[in-house]
Amino acid sequence: MPSEEYENLLEILKERFEANMHRHKNLKWKEIEEKLRDNPDHLHSLKQMEQTDGEPDVIRYDDQSDEYIFADCSKESPKGRRSVCYDQAALESRKKHKPDHSACELAEEMGIKLLSEEEYRYLQELDEFDLKTSSWIDTPSDVRQLGGALFGDRRYGRVFTYHNGAESYYKSRGFRGSLRI
Repeated sequence: MPSEEYENLLEILKERFEANMHRHKNLKWKEIEEKLRDNPDHLHSLKQMEQTDGEPDVIRYDDQSDEYIFADCSKESPKGRRSVCYDQAALESRKKHKPDHSACELAEEMGIKLLSEEEYRYLQELDEFDLKTSSWIDTPSDVRQLGGALFGDRRYGRVFTYHNGAESYYKSRGFRGSLRI
């Protein structure tokens, strides 16, 4: 990534970090920026999160692994990652009207991971997300083997986890990802 793009992205991330201190109390941008500068390969993934309207922000620090965790913090499921089925197997199983991508493969291409159910619920404790949309979440293999996949949203002041056929896709369902740095 050219240094100008690199610096612009860092500035966007810093501004978002400072505007949303409730998401990361007791964390300091200077330390996060140092970690980012020491791991520039992760900036490519953050750039893709930003370009698909994910609005990545730091949501916690894992002191055991010494990693900062970024997640998509856009109010609704990222616009640039909607209308996707769950994974490649689901995409291949569709006979007609296939979407362009699947959530799992797109996340892998971006270098991020789908949020787990626990991570999704944690994110929802920090703010209110997916009030009009929904987001695919990492699905346990036993559910996936039966043809299903999980997604979450917030309705009626509560966070819900649902299931759907993994091959389904909707214009209002995308996915949220995370990145450890």
